[in-house]
Amino acid sequence: MKPHALKQHDLVGVVAPAGPLLDPAALERGVRFLEEVGFRVTLGKKVSRRLGYLAGTDAERLADLMGMFADRAVKAIICARGGYGSTRLLPHLDYGLIRKNPKIFVGYSDITALHTALRQKAGLVTFLGPMVAPDFGTHLSQYTRDSFLKAVTCRGPLGRIANPPQAPPPTVILPGRVTGRLVGGNLSLLTATMGTRYELDTKGTILLLEDVGEDPYRIDRMLTQLKQSGKLAAARGIIVGECVECDPKNGQTKAGTSFPLAAVLAEHLGGLGTPCLYGLPLGHGVHKATVPLGLMATMDTDPAALVFEEAAVT
Repeated sequence: MKPHALKQHDLVGVVAPAGPLLDPAALERGVRFLEEVGFRVTLGKKVSRRLGYLAGTDAERLADLMGMFADRAVKAIICARGGYGSTRLLPHLDYGLIRKNPKIFVGYSDITALHTALRQKAGLVTFLGPMVAPDFGTHLSQYTRDSFLKAVTCRGPLGRIANPPQAPPPTVILPGRVTGRLVGGNLSLLTATMGTRYELDTKGTILLLEDVGEDPYRIDRMLTQLKQSGKLAAARGIIVGECVECDPKNGQTKAGTSFPLAAVLAEHLGGLGTPCLYGLPLGHGVHKATVPLGLMATMDTDPAALVFEEAAVT
C-alpha cells in the first residue's frame, strides 16, 4: 500500500520508538524546519522521555506510535531519532489498524526493524530517510532536504537516485542491471531479526544494506550470517549504502589487524553473481536520499544509480 502524498499544512507526527533524545534542542530545530517548509507538527506524548537507553517504556513508545497511526488527522510519521528499541515493539503493533490507516513513515538506523515489519505484516510502503533530531535539527544538507521533500510530496516517479555531485562515485562490486522491490536497511538490525517472525524476506528483491560504527570483522560476521541463511543469494541485486566509521584507523581494531571494509564487501558480495554497488547516499552519511522501501526499483551499475519508475505516494 502506498501512502498519500503530503500537502501544505498537513499534520506530521513525531515519535521516538527507539532511543531517547541526545539533544532536545535538536528536536526543536527539526520541528522548526518541518514547520518552515509548510507542515504542521504534533509530538508524541512521550517523545522527550528517557528511560536508560530507551525513550520510555515499551508501552509508552508503542502508544505514541500507534496513536499516530490511529489519528486520522496525522498524515505522516517521522521518527525523532534511532538508537535502540524498535525491535521490542514488533510483537505488539496493531498491524490491522496500520493497514486501515496507511500513511508516510520515515526513519533509518534502528527504525529498520519497523520498516521490515510494517511492510511484511501490514503491506505498507515506508521511507528510509532522515529523522527529526539528527538530520532536520542538526546536519541537513541541501541534497537531504530536496530528496526528502520530493519523496513525500511528489505524486510522480522519483526517478534516478544517485550521489550528489560533490560526492565520490559509488564502487561497482559486480556490474549489471536488475529490477526488484527495494528492501533492507541497517545491517545490524536485519541480522538481529534473523530467526524471528520479523526476519527479512529477500527473495527477488534489491537488498539495501548500511551501517555505522561497525568494524570490518563485525560487518564480515553479519554478512556471513546473511550469506549462510541464503538471504544474499535470494536477492536479485545488492546495494551497500554508506558504512560510516566502519573502516579502521591505521588498519587496526580492538580485535587486531583488520582488512579494509571494501575488501570484506568484495569477498562476500563479489562472488554471488548478482549486481552489487557500494557507496550510494543511503544510511548514516551527511547526504541522505529518501527512498521508498517495498517499491519496485531498477538498480544499474552503469551509470551507478537506483531508479524508481513509479510514484511512491498517491
